[in-house]
Amino acid sequence: MLADAIRLMLFPALMAFAASSDLLTMTISNRVSLILLGGFVPLAAMTGMGAADMISHLSAGCVVLVATFGLFARGIIGGGDAKLASAAALWLGFDHLLPYLLFASLLGGALSVALIWFRMAPLPERLARHAWVARLHAKDAGIPYGVALAAAALAVYPDTAWMAGGT
Repeated sequence: MLADAIRLMLFPALMAFAASSDLLTMTISNRVSLILLGGFVPLAAMTGMGAADMISHLSAGCVVLVATFGLFARGIIGGGDAKLASAAALWLGFDHLLPYLLFASLLGGALSVALIWFRMAPLPERLARHAWVARLHAKDAGIPYGVALAAAALAVYPDTAWMAGGT
């Protein structure tokens, strides 16, 4: 029963937290990725995931970490984004990695276009008083891509074995 509650709530709650944190502060705490990483193995074991499947999921996370670290090293994405995408890939595995990356790309593109439009418009005084809105409106600010990464993970998660009642 505890494993059921954790598998249903841990991943979605941490993804929602990461998205809101990135939106409000443009940072994603290392704790989010560490909790996702630390929670995966015991929960996978508690829900009956076999060793081969665990290794496959770990491999998916590693593949995404290598790719996103390259993007981080080039200054294309933030370190928190790289770690969040890798942790999501760990939980989703190769079976759901392609849909996750596709959704993340589409949602990230839509978010980028929306922020470009938002930044072209004048910011109303009442919104400018909120530091996080002003930060999002700044033309030299980055894109809180963690929002797209988390939304994509939440879109794919219901199709995983985690939501079907086990692995």
